[in-house]
Amino acid sequence: MRAVVQRVSRAKVTVAGEITGEIGRGLMVLLGVSEDDTQDDANYLAEKLVTLRIFPDDEGKMNCSLADIGGQMLIVSQFTLFGDCRKGRRPSFIKAARPELADSLYRIFVVEVQGRGIQTATGRFQTHMDVELVNDGPVTLLVDSRKEF
Repeated sequence: MRAVVQRVSRAKVTVAGEITGEIGRGLMVLLGVSEDDTQDDANYLAEKLVTLRIFPDDEGKMNCSLADIGGQMLIVSQFTLFGDCRKGRRPSFIKAARPELADSLYRIFVVEVQGRGIQTATGRFQTHMDVELVNDGPVTLLVDSRKEF
């Protein structure tokens, strides 16, 4: 499972003119699921992101987590995170999970984050979404449940 994580002041997702998810201060998470992912990956990533210390403390140092600040999380499915661009000019999505598995693990991830006391909002799986955000910092991280960068 792979995530692009952005610390935001606010973020929202719109589908066909309808706002499907909106948050204030917190994390905007683009979440990709691979064909090899399991519930363990969803659990690991949920715990990692809720406790990742990337928010400033009173001295401006990154010492606070999403849980510490009472922040929110906007979670958007993003199969293109498993696009392989090494060959040719068109990405290959062979490593991305099939929709049934991806949707199931995406939903499990959302529930895991909520179970850790975080207010969440989501996009809409398998639809074209417009995503807006104000990146705070900017702070953007790549987090993977299996791969070291």
